[in-house]
Amino acid sequence: MSRIAFIGVGNMGGGMALNQVKKGNAVAAFDLSADALKRVADGGATAAKSIAEAVKDAEVVITMLPAGQHVRQVYAEQILPNAPTSALLLDCSTIDVDSARVVAKQAKEKGFAFADAPVSGGTAAADAGTLAFMVGCDEGDFARVEAALAPMSRITIRAGDHGAGQAAKICNNMLLGISMIGTCEAFALAEKLGLAPDRFFEIASKSSGQCWSLTAYSPWPGVGPQTASDRNYEGGFATAMMLKDLKLAQDAAARAGASTPMGANAEAFYALFDRLGYGGKDFSAVLQLLRGNLDAL
Repeated sequence: MSRIAFIGVGNMGGGMALNQVKKGNAVAAFDLSADALKRVADGGATAAKSIAEAVKDAEVVITMLPAGQHVRQVYAEQILPNAPTSALLLDCSTIDVDSARVVAKQAKEKGFAFADAPVSGGTAAADAGTLAFMVGCDEGDFARVEAALAPMSRITIRAGDHGAGQAAKICNNMLLGISMIGTCEAFALAEKLGLAPDRFFEIASKSSGQCWSLTAYSPWPGVGPQTASDRNYEGGFATAMMLKDLKLAQDAAARAGASTPMGANAEAFYALFDRLGYGGKDFSAVLQLLRGNLDAL
């Protein structure tokens, strides 16, 4: 049994923390949301009154926070001053690469082992313990990182040194955002051309248009495996979160001098959908915008 401090137990972190509990680990959790904290406490975690209390005896500290500024502040002001230096620090938030590297440097200077370890898979995978983790860490720390993430993981891959996990995540999600728009456009065009969505799915999923957004996460309700589209696009990966990741990708591209025109167009499209009031809907709901069928939402 390991002593785990879990900071940030919202939509993603809650399921992740509960999977640590299911594996027999002692989890001390903290979140600013009383409801989120109650959920994990009801599932067997201990609700801490503060971050300092949660991390004071931890062997592993896991954070799942909204943005880079939150990660920087929480580590600098709460975790690094209060956690034992023997603790392994794992940030699973999706943040900018620079923030990940700054926190890693601060942690190493104080004697901690640290990894940026953002995730892919959404809330369903967080609840099921089947997330994919992309890790940036010192090579010698990876075995320990992988073991700590195992209760929540389907696969854990070391992307490289500190910051590489975040780089992999934002590149992956930019590709996902782009491919989902393409998938939705194809479904919408197929409909206009009189092709039944299930027929299009069957053909495209076995042809050169096959992609994850089509075969594993179909945006058309009732077609393919069950997804958020079958729940009126509730749950899954919110449009606002996809937009956040695309903004991170565009910021990173600007800093690196990379040309990402499709990523920029995807960001603009999801920004429009968000401004229309659908930021809480799964990102695949853009299908209904393309169909001119927003009333269905």
